Amino acid sequence: MPTDELRQDAERFLMNTYARAPISIVRGRGSRVYDLEGREYLDFVAGIAVNTLGYSHPDLVAAIQKQAQHLLHASNLYYTEPQVRLAQALVDHSFAKKVFFCNSGAEANEAAIKLARRYAHEKYGPDRYEIITMLQSFHGRTMATLTATGQEKVQKGFEPLLAGFTYVPFNDLPAVEKALTSHTAAVMLEPVQGEGGVHVADRAYLKGLRELCQARDVLLMFDEIQTGMGRTGTLFAYEQLGVQPDVMTLAKGLGGGVPIGACLATDEAAAVFTPSTHASTFGGNPLACAAALAVLRVLLEGRILEQSRRMGDYLVKGLLDCKDRLPIIKDVRGLGLLLGMELAIDGRPVVTDCLARGLLINCTMERVLRFVPPLIITQREIDRLLDTLSQVLSKRV
Repeated sequence: MPTDELRQDAERFLMNTYARAPISIVRGRGSRVYDLEGREYLDFVAGIAVNTLGYSHPDLVAAIQKQAQHLLHASNLYYTEPQVRLAQALVDHSFAKKVFFCNSGAEANEAAIKLARRYAHEKYGPDRYEIITMLQSFHGRTMATLTATGQEKVQKGFEPLLAGFTYVPFNDLPAVEKALTSHTAAVMLEPVQGEGGVHVADRAYLKGLRELCQARDVLLMFDEIQTGMGRTGTLFAYEQLGVQPDVMTLAKGLGGGVPIGACLATDEAAAVFTPSTHASTFGGNPLACAAALAVLRVLLEGRILEQSRRMGDYLVKGLLDCKDRLPIIKDVRGLGLLLGMELAIDGRPVVTDCLARGLLINCTMERVLRFVPPLIITQREIDRLLDTLSQVLSKRV
């Protein structure tokens, strides 16, 4: 089916919730994807930080095929080995002691929000329920998580929002301290704000948050939906930033393309989730867990984390070189292979021009080009990105 015909059918049958590019992707290999007409694209979007190992990675494909031959789904009324082994692996390689599985980042953040409220309720009563989040944050599209998101454009038209959320500027410790009250149950933030324009949390800020939360018995919760699973050069971003949270959420790269989310927590926080307090029908199903286990093994046993760090450093240097030559580039920032380039102009036409040249990139906050390629990206592929960007941006100087 030609792309134009497919697009017409999509407009007929799909709700209009996405501004889609005019291509239809049908297959991928490595860091490349191919459309219906056979055109090749170098992908620096990776399903928005999802396709950690790129496309058609043999270990991931084999794990999915093997599990599909045995068991796709079983109710959480019973034990399944892939779920238990994945939980064990995440605990073994993080601060956490317990894991709850779900299907997406929004669901993982929903679980974290519910966990924080129940923890505070059981220890201090019903008046302790508020959660402090950051302006320009993004935590999901459910009613609770869009309320937690510190962006009015995400919330517009869905009022009244859920009560019990307070917003403060990112990287502003005094603002958090001022917002803390006897009603505060948790502080929730992303170590790197991805959708909010790729802003990295300052180490001193995080250290101050940890001390504040410890002193007030307030849970510190890290949304690592986008930063987790090697994206920043370590398995989790908190490892680089020197502060351990009480609760951490994962999704996106966890399944390498198979939908899965997770809420990780300390023993003390997790203890308040007892039977019937929270659940997910599909959460932690055998197929998704087998996929996530394969991703985790490749990250831990291969050299992907090291490559992510090296390629992140290489890409930063190249983007900074572009900034030195092109005055329309205002800033380059990020961590590992989660990087942003802020422009003085609207970035969306730049995305379109790059698409025409066979390069997939993303724009957030209207002027920030975001680069979240597969972690297997090579230096040669980064050189192609930099060359294409230079050509496209030079025409706009």
